[in-house]
Amino acid sequence: MFSPLSVILVVVVYIALLFGLAQWGEQRTRRGQPFNSATLYALSLGVYFTTWTFYGSIGFATQSGLLYLGIYAGSLLSVFFWHLTLRRMIAVKETFRITSIADLISTRYRRSQRIAALVTLIAFLGLLPYISLQLEAVVRSFRLITIEEADGIHWTSSGLLITLMMVMFTILFGVRRLDPTERHQGMMLALAAECVVKLVAFLILGGFITWYFFDGPTDVYQQIQINGFHHLIGLGGDDAGIQWLTLIVLSFVGVQLLPRQFHVAVVENVSPRHLGRALWMFPLYTLLITAFVVPIAAAGMILGLPEARADYFMLMVPQALGQPLLALLAFIGGFSAASGMVIITTMTLATMVSNHLLLPVCEKFENLRWMRTWLLQVRWVLVALILFGSFALARLLSDTHMLVAVGLISFVAALQLAPATFIGLFWSRGNSMGAFLGMLVGFALWGWTLIIPAWVDEGWVSASLLSDGPLGIEWLRPEMLFGLDLPQVPHAVFWSLLANILFYLLGSWFYHPQKQERTLTTEFLYTTRALRTQEKTRPTGLNAYIELAPKLVEAEQLLKRYLGEEKSQHSVNRIADDLQVYDKSHISVVELMEFHRMLEQVLAGSIGAASAHTAIEESIRYTDRERSDLTAIYSHIVNELQGSYRFHPDKAQEPHSHSFEALDDLQNQLERLQLKVDQQKNQIEQLELRLEQRYQEIFDYRVEAQRLRHENETLRQQLLQEPQQEG
Repeated sequence: MFSPLSVILVVVVYIALLFGLAQWGEQRTRRGQPFNSATLYALSLGVYFTTWTFYGSIGFATQSGLLYLGIYAGSLLSVFFWHLTLRRMIAVKETFRITSIADLISTRYRRSQRIAALVTLIAFLGLLPYISLQLEAVVRSFRLITIEEADGIHWTSSGLLITLMMVMFTILFGVRRLDPTERHQGMMLALAAECVVKLVAFLILGGFITWYFFDGPTDVYQQIQINGFHHLIGLGGDDAGIQWLTLIVLSFVGVQLLPRQFHVAVVENVSPRHLGRALWMFPLYTLLITAFVVPIAAAGMILGLPEARADYFMLMVPQALGQPLLALLAFIGGFSAASGMVIITTMTLATMVSNHLLLPVCEKFENLRWMRTWLLQVRWVLVALILFGSFALARLLSDTHMLVAVGLISFVAALQLAPATFIGLFWSRGNSMGAFLGMLVGFALWGWTLIIPAWVDEGWVSASLLSDGPLGIEWLRPEMLFGLDLPQVPHAVFWSLLANILFYLLGSWFYHPQKQERTLTTEFLYTTRALRTQEKTRPTGLNAYIELAPKLVEAEQLLKRYLGEEKSQHSVNRIADDLQVYDKSHISVVELMEFHRMLEQVLAGSIGAASAHTAIEESIRYTDRERSDLTAIYSHIVNELQGSYRFHPDKAQEPHSHSFEALDDLQNQLERLQLKVDQQKNQIEQLELRLEQRYQEIFDYRVEAQRLRHENETLRQQLLQEPQQEG
């Protein structure tokens, strides 16, 4: 056993080392030497493996044997689809300055603030218990290696201290800057280091138990048979098939759409080529960090450790074998698994809550608008509120769930984002009404089938609700909805996912979106085909009659609300410089439209695409001449395009009422034209190739014909000479 002070000192030193590593990474980035490493990117994906893996898988194995592998089989299966899903999301992120999973979904569906807010609520309510799980695991493991008999958790001192350290850790590593789309090179370096630490700790502990306590894998199997622990190597007992399928579906979605995974895999991605290394490193990492679960579970059961505390066999087995240093190493590994998840999840939740819940409220109420210029500090406060709220929830729900049960509740919540995301990446008919209805109904069924039964177990809701249903309606019972008798989690997954998809399809089928949404959908789906740069070809040769200075002031005033004076001025000057209009006194209409598009992208990096779009719409004004000139340019280009190519009838409609959006229509027309031109170029190249082949065939034919004529002439001469020789 260790004294609490010594363990805290070890944790402080460990955090200090990580902070130093992160600072070094940040300094390298500022010197123009960033870590654009595919290996670093692949390792950081290991944030998927939390204390649920490090501790909880062992407890799961003691209950259900090899069923714990289902949660990793799904994540491995998803790797085969990353080229279709993650790569498309990375392409969208590069073009639309996506900051979170809420931003991605709202951008796909007309930048809807309502959808962004719903996604944020789903993520927040679904993941708050998951953060509580991590804090509970750290506090419990701290008590286990510092106090000999720890029947309960002493939250007052150690719990508050560890939570406070997590708050500082998250702010220092994850919320140091306002723009979450800027690469957090230092944070990613520290995160990769944590992923290495927890993997090494797991391998050392697993290897020690397998070859010290046991005599290798063969002996592990024999001891399991001798001691009658056959269920450890079973597939899960009753209902194993539906349980396996459920875990595979949940992990398939979770490894891509959990907010922390989306941030690491998409937002922090430097190059889509890095996915190539992740395609083999992530499966290898998964196999290594799950390889010794059964030996550790078997060792704990053979040693007679209480199965009620099987989640912490990773700590208790080394202690029982008289190896305190290995127990301390296991604690550091578990702390790494928890802190990595807490940092990224809390950072992304704080970003989503500030962008999609607080900002819309601040815009509506005059006396709250001062918060817009303190957005970074607001996120710091949100980090503290989220973590201390999770701490309070963990204390409230202490000793009520095993780690895996709480984790699965969060996974089912994240599952509700899947139809709107995955179907929306491929199906152009999917629209905002379908996405909103699907997620709303699916989330409501998540709460009804999983949260209500949990409240009944706690005694907060009458048990008659489970036996008789609401108002005596038995077919609405939370655990047997419509009479379907399944285990709790598969039951919740089946009904919530089915209803989500059904309402998504029905809403998309019967609701006809406005042209603005159809245009954005076209651009969104076009972007998913390949990564494109932010620069777009602009029409030139237009009259430059618009004064630039007032437009710069207008843009700077808008950015000041959210970014502060210094950064606003720098951002506006950078946009003007990128457009090569900084030294001009007047600009053209199209240059003005492009300026506002780039302004929206800068703003989206800080407050999200949906909020940025709303801010631009409400704050940017155009004169009658600017609006009419843009309409004329739009109509002229559309007519020219229609004169050469056939488009759908709705493509020739008038531009949007908001003039700056008309450039979107022009660019979409040009992009479709460019796509057709590219296709025709390919056809021309193929025809030229066939023509060359034909020329070659004709040439070969002529050569062969000439050769035959020559041979024929030679033969004729020989035939004529033979009679003369005979005569």
